[in-house]
Amino acid sequence: MRGRLVDQGGLFSYIAPEKRVPANHPLRKIRELVRDVLGELNLSLGKLYSSEGRPSIPPEHC
Repeated sequence: MRGRLVDQGGLFSYIAPEKRVPANHPLRKIRELVRDVLGELNLSLGKLYSSEGRPSIPPEHC
């Protein structure tokens, strides 16, 4: 599903992944690449959605 991501981390008591993964870990670079690619895809996919009707609500992220 698509929609605006709202951080709900304050609702739970947990350690954020950003604090668990070291700053120089390869996963951080992969995450950046994936976010860039998905950001570009978002522009293309956004054109497929209607501008009328109710907005899409994204699923909860944990």
